[in-house]
Amino acid sequence: MPIPDYQSCMLPLLRYASDGADHALKEAVAALAEEFRLTEEEKSEYLPSGQQTVIQNRVAWARTYMKKAGLLASPRRGFLSITDRGQSVLRENPSAIDVAFLERFPEFIEFKALRHEKDEESPAVAAAPARDIGKTPHEALESAYDRLRSELAAEILSTIKVSEPALFEEIVVDLLVKMGYGGSRKDAGQAIGRRGDEGIDGIIKEDRLGLDIIYIQAKRWEATVGRPEIQKFAGALDGQRARKGIFITTSDFSRDAEDYVSRIDKKIILIDGQTMTRLMIDFGVGVTPVSTYEVKKIDSDYFETS
Repeated sequence: MPIPDYQSCMLPLLRYASDGADHALKEAVAALAEEFRLTEEEKSEYLPSGQQTVIQNRVAWARTYMKKAGLLASPRRGFLSITDRGQSVLRENPSAIDVAFLERFPEFIEFKALRHEKDEESPAVAAAPARDIGKTPHEALESAYDRLRSELAAEILSTIKVSEPALFEEIVVDLLVKMGYGGSRKDAGQAIGRRGDEGIDGIIKEDRLGLDIIYIQAKRWEATVGRPEIQKFAGALDGQRARKGIFITTSDFSRDAEDYVSRIDKKIILIDGQTMTRLMIDFGVGVTPVSTYEVKKIDSDYFETS
């Protein structure tokens, strides 16, 4: 079954804690994953940031919301336990517990007021993308961030495709230098600048000391790059007695081409247009920051008494 949203985790989590014992959150996550019959793939699915699995994030937010409503408590760091109010709620035998259910408790209303939350049926929430409904705040933030990145990457790629060929060369140089290749910007520029050398568009140092050389093929294409082009590049590397190469394009590569580079002795890295633009964003090439949001979490150690 699909990974349940954080509200669907609330009642199962409260039931899990109903024995009155202190439970580690990670054990609760494992128990709910089994109850929901999640596959191994679903259990290991991460948020876009890669910092936490989706099910961990959703169970943690279910715990947070029920703590704010007084149904659960944190006896110590990383643990949860049911409260008398939580036991009372279970005796009601509710069919589900969600945000609307928790609004019967004044502590939760106060929590929402502090977070400046609006009702679930407010225009702002109703206007949110359908895929974000039911997501935790972390998930909604990361989902929005991913959409912004994707839109920016598409804009960058379309801009590169209509720019002068010389600008594409400059972008390749700037990107590789920002990634730690090429030595100085001047050295890298001189190396990439030479064209048409038996299928090699340029060479660049693998590191600042120049312990190895990487050969570059850069093509601003619209059509898919197939295996024949990659074979030509591999042949050009043979002519240079080279072991490493990067083939970078504004389009994409055929499955045949990707399979070919996976089976040859040389190390040829294929960078398609989407990968290139993501790297440009990651390494700050051709983009500028607009806003920065620092997401923090509570330091539980700070509040613990010795």
